[in-house]
Amino acid sequence: MKNAENDRYTRGWKKLQEIDGEAGESVIAALNDIAPDLARYTIEYPFGDIYSRPGLDLRSREIATVAALSAMGNAAPQLKVHINAALNVGCTAQEIIEIIIQISVYAGFPAALNAAGVAKSVFSERGISSV
Repeated sequence: MKNAENDRYTRGWKKLQEIDGEAGESVIAALNDIAPDLARYTIEYPFGDIYSRPGLDLRSREIATVAALSAMGNAAPQLKVHINAALNVGCTAQEIIEIIIQISVYAGFPAALNAAGVAKSVFSERGISSV
């Protein structure tokens, strides 16, 4: 069982770096001193198991993730990481705005407004001036 766990961790760590880069590494580092098992689970399950599955490319997975986090309306730190990730894997700023507009129909305006604020922050940090 240890080899399977190590494979999940290694696969997950590589996928996390590919998608999230330093932002993902920072999330894991912040967890390591308070909840190292949660840090390991975060690497193994979402990134080692789910993001590594065939069937959807990383761009599609990040579109789904940005939509889900936007719809939640209460996951701004995670949404920030995943808007950056979506940009890292090929989504455009305009596509991210369209995702947010789309979720407004199903999750409501408060969730969409919160998500738009997070997107604005990410775009500003990345030097994306207009959509």
